[in-house]
Amino acid sequence: MTHSTPMMSVLGFLAVVMPMLVSCGVDLDAISSVSTDEKSSLTGKDTSNQVLETDSGVLEREVNLPISTSVGNPDRNAYFGDLHVHTEYSFDAYAFGSLATPRDAYRYALGEAIPHPSGFSIQLDRPLDFYAVTDHAMFLGVAREAADTSSVLSREPISDPMHDMNVPENRGVLSLLARSQAFGQFAPAMVQLITDGEIDTEMVMDITRSAWEDSVDAADEAYRPGEFTTFPAYEYTSSTTTRGNLHRNVIFKRSDKLPAVPFSRLNSRSPEGLWDWMDQLRDQGMESLAIPHNSNGSNGQMFKLVDWAENPVDVRYSDQRLRNEPLVEVTQIKGTSETHPLLSDNDEWAGFEIMDYRVASKLPSEANGSYVRQALRVGLELASKGAGNPYKFGLIGSTDTHVGGGALREEKFFSKAGLMDGTAESRGSVPASFVIGTAAKWLVPDLVKEVDGKAYMAANVFEYWGASGVAAVWAEDNTRESIYEAFRRKETFATSGPRIRMRFFAGLDYSPDLVNDPMAVSKAYAGGVAMGGDLEGDPAATPAFLVWAMADDSSAPLQRLQVIKGWEQGGKTHEQIFDVACAGGAKVDPSTHRCPDNGAEVYAEDCSLKEGTGAAELKVLWEDPQFDVNQEAFYYSRALEDPSCRWSTWDALRAGAAPRSDLPRTIQERAWSSPIWYRSPDGKSKTPEA
Repeated sequence: MTHSTPMMSVLGFLAVVMPMLVSCGVDLDAISSVSTDEKSSLTGKDTSNQVLETDSGVLEREVNLPISTSVGNPDRNAYFGDLHVHTEYSFDAYAFGSLATPRDAYRYALGEAIPHPSGFSIQLDRPLDFYAVTDHAMFLGVAREAADTSSVLSREPISDPMHDMNVPENRGVLSLLARSQAFGQFAPAMVQLITDGEIDTEMVMDITRSAWEDSVDAADEAYRPGEFTTFPAYEYTSSTTTRGNLHRNVIFKRSDKLPAVPFSRLNSRSPEGLWDWMDQLRDQGMESLAIPHNSNGSNGQMFKLVDWAENPVDVRYSDQRLRNEPLVEVTQIKGTSETHPLLSDNDEWAGFEIMDYRVASKLPSEANGSYVRQALRVGLELASKGAGNPYKFGLIGSTDTHVGGGALREEKFFSKAGLMDGTAESRGSVPASFVIGTAAKWLVPDLVKEVDGKAYMAANVFEYWGASGVAAVWAEDNTRESIYEAFRRKETFATSGPRIRMRFFAGLDYSPDLVNDPMAVSKAYAGGVAMGGDLEGDPAATPAFLVWAMADDSSAPLQRLQVIKGWEQGGKTHEQIFDVACAGGAKVDPSTHRCPDNGAEVYAEDCSLKEGTGAAELKVLWEDPQFDVNQEAFYYSRALEDPSCRWSTWDALRAGAAPRSDLPRTIQERAWSSPIWYRSPDGKSKTPEA
């Protein structure tokens, strides 16, 4: 094992951050010395749309899965999971030092401890209910194979820098130089070799086929119907020419018949190419759905008014997108994508865990076109013009961990990029040491940020990442079939980490006593629609909404329950935030639609919370005071906890340092339901279904 000295720490620090500045595109002048092809990849400017022909092979498997003996609950249960998990099969995760296998990832989800690349163990405080390993399809398993000096691929010159990258004696600080070079150079160089015909493409694809099959095997081995559900899955990782993030996770319903090779950006950079492929698979009996994520880092490209060819969105586009993408990941470690203060200036809580940068860069990301609430509004606008609604999606959260398991608790945050951000110093929450800070300021001033007279590492934007998030569903049973059908009907909700449970229903004939009825849930289902559904309007009726949140006993209590409304009128859309239930039995102000301050406090010396201020449950039957029967609208609910310490504050307290003044000391953890769409009696007859 390599022992670190101050000089070695400086070398290691510079080794990791200088190449990361290049690969993350902080300064395009910094990549002027790399080759044209490397530069094309690093800037997102691929010189061709298709590198590989799409593999039409099918992986048909004899599957003998256990059968659930549990009886399904017609009122449905809340199940919590993660649909965005990377292991050593992902090229970047392997370069970050991850040795977690798909089987390790599933063990983590079940509550077992697994090792973190930085040398400590990570473990959930309680198991999750469902999980999907979603390794990057592009060069799936290839980095790991290149590092194995016994493999055929390792004999190729391109593999030389990867050799023995993650053996025990090569995981110290001085290994960071090779890791950073690999992160920035291996993949684009491999693309060039394939393009030029200088490497055996079939050898590379055989590695991907083998890794994919092993990942599917691991999912089946871990699947315990009725107790723990897994899904075969992977990540499609594409971007625009200006580094706008277009990443999606693809989730398969079954494992007995699957594509032999996952579709990747090597097959097409256009998400529409992915949807075409998914449609073709569906025709062959292979059902899947895609979940876009990190729209916040898309630079305005995730939710546009035009398609890939810059043609206006039409019904065909809307139908295809919604058929293949019924859900969106609204929160994860690289920021929350619900909304932005620039887009929702009447929402005091819009600035939650904002990451204002394009993914894997320090380039700013345009807010317009990058956030979910605005997309929901745009969908109404498009539908009003007869183009259908491509943005009629349900909400989930997930982590995007690259070490097999996600950091879901603020006080136990370990970020996601393995050796790159596994310490408080490397993720910028505590000051850099004198030696590192001084050396960095002298050599490359942009590597550090001065805050309160102290130097903090700033090679990436780790300080703006968050301990988020969780995917949740309401389903009859914990099985692939039941949970996948919940995805499809969008009876899903998202949380920023805590296991808050959210119910959201709407109906035209709910009894005023429904909220206190012991049969409230079954009656809400029978007399209305759940989150994710359409409520068909009636000229003579006003809808009522059953809004219900139950706190996580292991987190802070609830402060308030809200409904977010968006509506279309005259070809334009609007939004408004309504507080609908307040902790402590307080009443909502009818003029401001806000709860009074409940007196919640966080004690700075130890992050403890003032007792007696929040609620374990908030529930209300609510009617929109501004309801217009002729307005097309969407509604979704949001529950906010009392404030609690952010992960960066916990890091600082453990280090005996003052928290950074430019980062929030506290946050309000939260949960979001999927929307319900109100279809006006007039609008539903003239607006095409999406």
